[in-house]
Amino acid sequence: MEVPFYLSFKEFENNYYNNLEKWFEKYHNTSELDYLKNLVEMYSPYLYYNFTNDKIQADASIVIKDCFFPYYERIGISFCTSCDDGKSINLVKEIEHKIELKTITMMEYAQYILDKINRHFIKNDIIFNTTEKVEYYINNFSIITSREGAEYCIDYDKHQRTLPFLKAYLPSYGQTVDIQKYRDFIFSIVHIADFIDKKLISIQALDYSIQAKLKSKEKYRVQMNHQFLTLCN
Repeated sequence: MEVPFYLSFKEFENNYYNNLEKWFEKYHNTSELDYLKNLVEMYSPYLYYNFTNDKIQADASIVIKDCFFPYYERIGISFCTSCDDGKSINLVKEIEHKIELKTITMMEYAQYILDKINRHFIKNDIIFNTTEKVEYYINNFSIITSREGAEYCIDYDKHQRTLPFLKAYLPSYGQTVDIQKYRDFIFSIVHIADFIDKKLISIQALDYSIQAKLKSKEKYRVQMNHQFLTLCN
């Protein structure tokens, strides 16, 4: 069963028991704890634990590879993929591209994926209709991993983990993501996490909570950073 991903806390709360019932119908030898553990895995990637404030906070971002050619704007590099003689010419084949890790918001990532899909539609003269929608292409390997010149390099395996969010957030048609919808998600994600953790506390399963998971993750990150700085000194 594919558990729905919600961008709104109200929708999440209102549909909790209905989705739990469907979960039991699909998985007979299971429990509410199993369902909650699934929710933890779905929503925790968009949160982090703030030790200073001692609470969970929203962090809907993703680390992505930014593939670019150094100084290409200065030296006037351009790309030609379909020239008069019918042959593809890469004007930058002798210039090695560089890769940097960059952190962008999930809204930026969603817009980038949407741009790729729309570019595919334009190139192939595809018209949006009931059988051709954005959601049908968000996991198309050739579209998602394609790259024209200097742009982000998508890690397809990492992209799989973003699919629940993308399915809920991306529009069925159009070229622009909804900023207000994203703001609502940033506001709601912490409340969704609190709801999940309260359910886990009620069944005495606090160790599986989002807070416990993120707190352990952040503690490990701090320890690794401390060890790295110690080695450097």
